[in-house]
Amino acid sequence: MSNADIGLIGLAVMGENLVLNMESKGFSVAVFNRTVSKVDDFVKGRGAGKKISGCHSMEEFASALSKPRKAMIMVKAGQAVDDTIEQLLEAFEPGDIIIDGGNSNYQDTIRRTAYVESKGLLYIGTGVSGGEEGALTGPSIMPGGSKAAWPFVKPILQAISAKADGNIPCCDWVGENGAGHFVKMVHNGIEYGDMQLICETYDIMKNLLGLSYEEMGNVFEEWNKAELNSYLVEITRDILRFKDEDGKALAEKILDTAGQKGTGKWTGIAALEFGVPLTLIGEAVFARCLSAAKDERVRASKIFASPGKTIPADKKAFIDDIRKALYAAKVVSYAQGYLLMREAAKEYKWNLNYGGIALMWRGGCIIRSAFLGKIKEAFDKKPDLENLLLDPFFSKAIGEAQASWRRVAAAAISNGISAPALTAALSYFDGYRSERLPANLLQAQRDYFGAHTYERTDKKRGEFFHTNWTGHGGNTSASTYTV
Repeated sequence: MSNADIGLIGLAVMGENLVLNMESKGFSVAVFNRTVSKVDDFVKGRGAGKKISGCHSMEEFASALSKPRKAMIMVKAGQAVDDTIEQLLEAFEPGDIIIDGGNSNYQDTIRRTAYVESKGLLYIGTGVSGGEEGALTGPSIMPGGSKAAWPFVKPILQAISAKADGNIPCCDWVGENGAGHFVKMVHNGIEYGDMQLICETYDIMKNLLGLSYEEMGNVFEEWNKAELNSYLVEITRDILRFKDEDGKALAEKILDTAGQKGTGKWTGIAALEFGVPLTLIGEAVFARCLSAAKDERVRASKIFASPGKTIPADKKAFIDDIRKALYAAKVVSYAQGYLLMREAAKEYKWNLNYGGIALMWRGGCIIRSAFLGKIKEAFDKKPDLENLLLDPFFSKAIGEAQASWRRVAAAAISNGISAPALTAALSYFDGYRSERLPANLLQAQRDYFGAHTYERTDKKRGEFFHTNWTGHGGNTSASTYTV
């Protein structure tokens, strides 16, 4: 085959499944892998009898592709991507297109886009979400980079993507350079938050209400029929019901130490860099870090006694409170994620379509949920919406859930159950709805010890003052700046 529609490098599970997805949609695919034996195994195995050609060198791979060549890289993020780009630059020609479909850091994608374009080629960094199943049956795809490349790859990427809302592809152009990978990073950060919130509700139901795994599975099944309908709630139902060989819940036997691949951490770092209070997602990342200190936690549990339990009198009513608390906290998680995307868009001059991003997340990806349709509606009505919490639908939903949210947070704290994401979301909400915060005292402290100045409520904004608090500190103030 010398006219394959697209090529793919990296035949791990995600790569293999994407190839099979592409071929099933009518595209011919050339494949290459650093370990060449994997190429032969795939072509003779899962790819047998299909329009898939195996290549044993980068030169053979390049010659197998129709022009302009389109090659998707599905290798481990980091140096492996840079190494593969260098090999492709040697084998490809100006006008050809390189697509990184891995979980690359958006700053690497900004750098790589400029570098590849300087060589006369085009570059796309795209988020691909949906795991192994999504890669095979239809993932959410978030491309960004060289916009000139989009018309050439659009038919393929939209064909293999998930479909939502009347067969609309969960894939569209996101923006220049690193925009696609930035949006995927925020998606993963929200995923961290969603997962942690669900784990906290499970912990409260299990350790405060004493529900069995079967009962909790039933609760999540009911929740999945209403406003919490989502992939993560659905799989949680299945996980809680899954029995080990001895008939007991498998989840109970899984060690409570969580792993992470770094995208949640990157989201937190970006939030600090842009000055966005991404508190819920930050706590979700830290919760995984704390879980990893298993041995230390076991020792601490023998030193610090738990408070006595005060079980709510009406379990059914309290379970409904938990449902409302989970929903309200999820709203905050998405609100914070969208704030981060907005700040990054200002910094990098990306023209992000926020409603379109919600649509891309409606199908195929890990955070897919009915909830996202309401987010799309919110941004369709007001594209410059400052904060999701200000949308009438969500402000009403938060208002109705607020009392339940507070009861659940209070019960968790008073009963010694760790709920960092749930309570962080509530604290953010209370801070956001406060006309006045204690930052006036904080500014006074900064001015006292560092002459950092402050603004006054009885003067116009932008005018700064310094006070000689001790009488012997002098009147010289430090320059004002915001990190």
